Amino acid sequence: MEPSKWILTISLAFLLALLPVTLRNLEPHQVQYPFVYVGDLTKMILGKLGGWSSGNRELTDEKKGGIKAVGPNLTACHPSYGRPDLLVYCCPPGFESPVTSVDFQFPDPQSPLRVRRPAHLVDDNYIAKYNKALSIMKSLPYDDPRSFVRQANLHCLFCTGAYDQQNSNAPISIHRTWLFFPWHRMMIYFHERIICSLIGDDTFALPYWAWDIPEGMVIPNMYSNMSLSFFHTQRDFSHFPPHVADLNYVSENNLSPQEQLDTNLAFMYNQMISGARKTELFMGCTYKAGEEGYCNGPGTIELAPHNTLHTWVGSSLNPGREDMGKFYSAARDPIFYAHHSNIDRLWEVWRKIHKHQLDIKDPDWLDSFFFFYDENLRLVKVKVRDVLDITKLGYSYEEVDHPWLNKRPMASVPPKLARQILKTKEKENKLQLSSNHVSSSDFGPHGRALDASLTVKVNRSKNHWTKREKEEEETIVVHGIEVKGDAYVKFDVYVNLIDQTKISPKFREFAGTFAHIPGGVEMMKRKTNLQLGVSELLEDLEADEDESIWVTLLPKTTSCSNVTIAGIRIEYIK
Repeated sequence: MEPSKWILTISLAFLLALLPVTLRNLEPHQVQYPFVYVGDLTKMILGKLGGWSSGNRELTDEKKGGIKAVGPNLTACHPSYGRPDLLVYCCPPGFESPVTSVDFQFPDPQSPLRVRRPAHLVDDNYIAKYNKALSIMKSLPYDDPRSFVRQANLHCLFCTGAYDQQNSNAPISIHRTWLFFPWHRMMIYFHERIICSLIGDDTFALPYWAWDIPEGMVIPNMYSNMSLSFFHTQRDFSHFPPHVADLNYVSENNLSPQEQLDTNLAFMYNQMISGARKTELFMGCTYKAGEEGYCNGPGTIELAPHNTLHTWVGSSLNPGREDMGKFYSAARDPIFYAHHSNIDRLWEVWRKIHKHQLDIKDPDWLDSFFFFYDENLRLVKVKVRDVLDITKLGYSYEEVDHPWLNKRPMASVPPKLARQILKTKEKENKLQLSSNHVSSSDFGPHGRALDASLTVKVNRSKNHWTKREKEEEETIVVHGIEVKGDAYVKFDVYVNLIDQTKISPKFREFAGTFAHIPGGVEMMKRKTNLQLGVSELLEDLEADEDESIWVTLLPKTTSCSNVTIAGIRIEYIK
C-alpha cells in the first residue's frame, strides 16, 4: 500500500475512535441524521482499504477510453465536513451493498404538464395540498428514501464531499463547478415526482420563490405560517415579511424597502446579463473526473443570489447560520426547494436570452451522472444530458416579467472625470503611497491578506485594448483565493472606483461579488478563482481602450482577514 494510503488509514482509525466523543459533544441540531453507527463506519473504512487493494486496479471502459465524465461511487460514502469545524455523517443505511439501478426515462409525454408557479401567487387549495404532501413525507421512516430527512440528506451527501467519484478517491464536488445547475435540477425533479405520488396528483408542481422580481422579494407567506409544515425554526425571524430580501446580503443595512428593491434589480442585471455573457461565467468552471479534473470557480448566480440568500434565510443564532446557511443542513428547510426552483428557472431564462447558443456541448459534462430514488423506490441513474429539456421532463414555469433586464447601471462619477482623477493620482504617485494601493497585480508566493480594501493596477493586453474581437469577453480573474476558518466570507469587486462612499450594485463600477460558504469539499483546502465578465462595464466606464484599469477589492465581512489572494489578472474568453 502507498505511504499516503497508510497515513489516511491511520487517520480514519483515529477518526473512528474519536467520532463517538465528537457526537456526544455536539448540539442536537449539529448532528446529521442518523447518528453514526461504529459498525457502519468500520465497514466504510474496510471498504476504502479493499478499494485501494483491488477495486481501483480495475478501470472501467470509460476511464480506459479517457472519458472524464463525473459520477459517484455509491459504496464509497464517508463522514464529511458540514463546516470546517463540524464532521457530519449523511450516508444512507446499507450503502456498502450495491443496489441495482435503472436508466432514466422521460415521463409519458401524454401526461399533464406540471406548471411551477411563483410561491407568492399560489392559493389556499394549493397550500393545503402541498402541506399534506410535506406532512406525509416527514412521517415516512428513515429507511424510506422518499422521507423528508433522506431527501434533505441528498444535499448533504453530494454537496459536502461525502461520496467519492467512481474509480477515484477524489470526492464529488457539486458546488462551485458547472455541475451546480444540472445536479440541483435533478434533485428538485425527483423530489417533485415523489410529492406527486404521495398525494396522488400528477399535476402538482413545486412553487418557486421569485426573489428576482419586486412582488416576490419577501419570504412567501406560506413559509412564515407557524401552523403549516413549511414553517422552520432554524431561520432568521428578523427577515420574515415584510422585510425585503437582500440579494447581495452580507449584514443588515439601512436601505428603505424601495432602495433595496432597486439595488436587487441592478444586482440581478449584473449577475444575469453583463457579468454572464459567456458560458463559464454563468455556469461555473469546467469540472472533470479525478483529482486532475478538479476546479473551484463558481458562476455568477451560484455566488449570489444563491449563496447570499442561503445565508440571509439561515438563523443568526447558529454558528454557520444553519439550516439554510450551510450545505449540509440547507435542504432541511422547506424553503430550500422553492429557492432552488427559482435558481432552476433562471437557468432557463439565461439559456433563452442567449437562444441556447451558450449551452455546453462537452460530452464529459453531458455524460456526468448521478443517482436518485424515484417515486417508485427505484434507484435511477440520470445523466446531465437527460435534464436539459424541461418540456421532456414534464414541467414548465409560469412566466413573470424580468424588470432587471432594463436596469443597466450608471457610473457613480462621470467616466471622463473619473479617468482624469485616476490619471492625476497615478502621476502624483498618491496611489502607490498607501499599502492598500499597489501597482503590481501579482502578490508573490505567499499572497496577500484581504484585511482591508485593496486597489490594484491591472494591465490589459495591448492586442486586446487596441483591437478586441467583437464576441470576446474580457474578464477580471481574482485567483488563488484561500479561505481559512469556518465563517461566511464576502468581498465585492469594483473597477476604477473613485468614491468609496458610493459603493453599490446600482453603480456601474460594481463588477461582481465573492460570496463563500465554507464547508464540504473545501476541507481539501483548495483555492478558489473568481472570474468576472467586464467588457460591458469597461465600455460604460469608457475604459475599454485604456492600457490598464484599477481593480478594488472591498471586504464586506470581518472574516476577510482570514483570506489570502495570489493575484489579479485579465483574461479573455472567446
